[in-house]
Amino acid sequence: MTQLLADALRKVGKLPEDEQNAIASQILATLEDEEAWDKTLRKNPAKLRKLAAKALDELQRGKTRPLDEIL
Repeated sequence: MTQLLADALRKVGKLPEDEQNAIASQILATLEDEEAWDKTLRKNPAKLRKLAAKALDELQRGKTRPLDEIL
């Protein structure tokens, strides 16, 4: 375990139980989401390459905007 994670967990451990559970739920959901993306991308790496190529093409043609302009 990294020092940063240990520090974070130590701080979380000082919170009330309901807040600890909320943070734990968020962490678990994030890990599950990451696992799902990894599984999906491992299944079809050609699809990821195609999406990346399309994104680069749109960027080169000026068809993209910075995210902070959209939000």
